[in-house]
Amino acid sequence: MADPSSYRPKPGQIPDSPGVYKFRDEHRRVIYVGKAKSLRQRLANYFQPLASLHPRTATMVTTAASVEWTVVSTEVEALQLEYSWIKEFDPRFNVKYRDDKSYPYLAVTLNEEFPRVQVMRGHKKKGVRYFGPYAHAWAIRETVDLMLRVFPVRTCSAGVFRNAASAGRPCLLGYIGKCSAPCVGRVTPDEHRELADEFCDFMAGRTGTYIRRLEQQMTAAAEEMEYEKAARLRDDIGALRRAMEKNAVVLADATDADLIALAEDELEAAVQIFHVRGGRVRGQRGWVTDKVEAVSTAGLVEHALQQLYGEESGDAVPKEVLVPAVPEDAEAVTQWLSGRRGSQVSLRVPQRGDKKDLMETVARNAQQALVLHKTKRASDLTTRSRALEEIAEALDLDSAPLRIECFDISHLQGQDVVASMVVFEDGLPRKSEYRRFQIKGFEGQDDVRSMHEVISRRFKRYLAEKEKTGEWGQEGVAVDADGDAVDATDRPVNGSGEVPVDDGRPKRFAYPPQLVVVDGGQPQVAAARRALDELGIDDIAVCGLAKRLEEVWLPGDDDPVVLPRSSEGLYLLQRVRDTAHDFAIRYQRSKRNKRVRTSPLDAVPGLGDTRKQALIKHFGSVKRLRQATIEQICEVPGMGRKTAEAVAVALAQAAPAAPAVNTATGEIIEDDGGSTA
Repeated sequence: MADPSSYRPKPGQIPDSPGVYKFRDEHRRVIYVGKAKSLRQRLANYFQPLASLHPRTATMVTTAASVEWTVVSTEVEALQLEYSWIKEFDPRFNVKYRDDKSYPYLAVTLNEEFPRVQVMRGHKKKGVRYFGPYAHAWAIRETVDLMLRVFPVRTCSAGVFRNAASAGRPCLLGYIGKCSAPCVGRVTPDEHRELADEFCDFMAGRTGTYIRRLEQQMTAAAEEMEYEKAARLRDDIGALRRAMEKNAVVLADATDADLIALAEDELEAAVQIFHVRGGRVRGQRGWVTDKVEAVSTAGLVEHALQQLYGEESGDAVPKEVLVPAVPEDAEAVTQWLSGRRGSQVSLRVPQRGDKKDLMETVARNAQQALVLHKTKRASDLTTRSRALEEIAEALDLDSAPLRIECFDISHLQGQDVVASMVVFEDGLPRKSEYRRFQIKGFEGQDDVRSMHEVISRRFKRYLAEKEKTGEWGQEGVAVDADGDAVDATDRPVNGSGEVPVDDGRPKRFAYPPQLVVVDGGQPQVAAARRALDELGIDDIAVCGLAKRLEEVWLPGDDDPVVLPRSSEGLYLLQRVRDTAHDFAIRYQRSKRNKRVRTSPLDAVPGLGDTRKQALIKHFGSVKRLRQATIEQICEVPGMGRKTAEAVAVALAQAAPAAPAVNTATGEIIEDDGGSTA
């Protein structure tokens, strides 16, 4: 735990201007990002006596080891830079909203020649028009099924589209009138894109135009006594109205707005957003966060706005954003939102009428989401804490191992020897920190030597990163607009005693664990401990978990530690071990499959992919190519005699590959496509 006074900037060193600041821990990892109208006044608040600080703020400043800042010209720039750094560095003490579920969107791929309507999740892609999010994917499919009667846009995948085009026959939707069948040329690309644009206009809320147009066409068809056409149009109108009824009118005057409401307690906060377009609720989503920093409701709203609109632009940012509390820098936030949209955005708290009533509904949803989240998480959080405490007690650790790294070795009869490293933080997997290794130090099967090599390589990288960043706990370092560190006189900070420049991004091996777990027994544990001792690392605990009896082995002990079968600590260690085992097996299989797929033609110098494909196409298989004469190989277009001789030599030297086996039937599959029992 650091003393904030040890890295407090000198008087007069902090500028009295807008900017963004970063606190770093002893490993140079960015742990908090903030912005301020006046850097001098804001940073001074962090260096008060600890007793006068909020407990969360006190925890942050004692975890930090240095502070640095970047001066900007306006508060809007500070807001943009703060959002960018939070996304880039993922600081542990910043509020980070996380989706309580992966919401599906209705997406129209306008970036394709023939746009496709489909359900999409995850990150938004450029050139794709999104509507939603929706609570359930089936709700999207019901809506699309109704609308395809009027807007028969393509919904099939690229593979189905290509197959239909090559066969010259559309799929079932093309026959029943729910697809315009661009795959077989029933409509031109321009006509199909016009259908997709009309679909998007209807989904965006411009519904009246299409309903009135269809009603006019229905009336005209009835007057012409084309009753079948009129009946079909009547059904189309009914389908569109049923699709519209799924989103009842909640705000008059075709309002476009997002309503954001919060529910919070001392530890957590939930946010709910209703997306209203054309006066109808077109989507809903929610986030939950731990309140790891001392933040007010207005601050939570500001973080929610950054999360919601930080990567949006244009119509994705509505004309009106309704919130429960206006952020402290309301003018700067409004300017930022207007810049994202490209036109003026109104940010306000609803005071009366339908908007206030709808905001109360959104707030009730937020409160329900928070209660549900706490109900789900309570037992899980308690269990994880108990598991870490049991591990610390069983292994005689000074504190609970908040970061655990587990290593496993995998191979197939001594071939393709690989290793895995998985990371658990606070009892949860941190997949972005997982790593894979190829064993390079020797050939063959030796799990003990492999474990020694992997542990050595991992912690050599840790020491290298530690040496690169130098000693921590120095005084605050300013950063210029280009991200270069400068001292009080605006001179670049170099390596002669000052803190070196570091971007703060998570390094691959920069952070040490409190506990290293190896998959194995006494020999593997001894190898891991020896590797750490050789590197001079003595503050990291090591243990092994043997599969046979699920015994926990410690370095130098002749007898294992036996945890009760009902122990949450044993369950967590098993989960960590099994995760490392599965990760290693997947990597080993991928390497084996890649090796098996290697062709003997790869060893022929100067033989590129085009001529390889020509050879296989001409002879049908590698087996038949191996049986061909040099003269027959020369008959392939582009093959000279010298290359043909090289191909014949390479195939003669290469051992025939092991036959593939059909796992469903047990048959051996020959190279030429035939099979034998």
